[in-house]
Amino acid sequence: MVFDNFFDLVFGWVIVINPVFGVAFVSFILTLIITLSYKYLTDQLLMKSLKDDIKILQKKLKELKDNPTKVMEVQKEAMEKNMKYMMHSLKPTIITFLPLILIFGWLSKKYQGVDMNLWFINSWLIVYILSSVIFSIILRKLFKVY
Repeated sequence: MVFDNFFDLVFGWVIVINPVFGVAFVSFILTLIITLSYKYLTDQLLMKSLKDDIKILQKKLKELKDNPTKVMEVQKEAMEKNMKYMMHSLKPTIITFLPLILIFGWLSKKYQGVDMNLWFINSWLIVYILSSVIFSIILRKLFKVY
């Protein structure tokens, strides 16, 4: 792979120190990049407004569960808001997708056959996903990303 040498230079040192810490470190860096791209490539005021509207509509749906006609109207509005939210978050998703695929290919090669020795977890991918979820929650709150 063309980028192997680059990724070895940037992240290789941390993987040598400790495989689990290496995956967690790469996960943190990638999650930080993704979070910042969502923050600065989307209209955060619009995203917050849409998210708030969706929450209100979900609450309204629970209240209207006995009125199928109203439920359909509110569901239609909620779907429109959800679609608008998804369309606005598509740009950062597309921009960050290719680098993630490249890094995942590199990680897959580096961790082939490596036992993570982390309680019941011995797959680098599971360690990556778990640490990424944790970092994402923290970073989104810290940077107020919607």
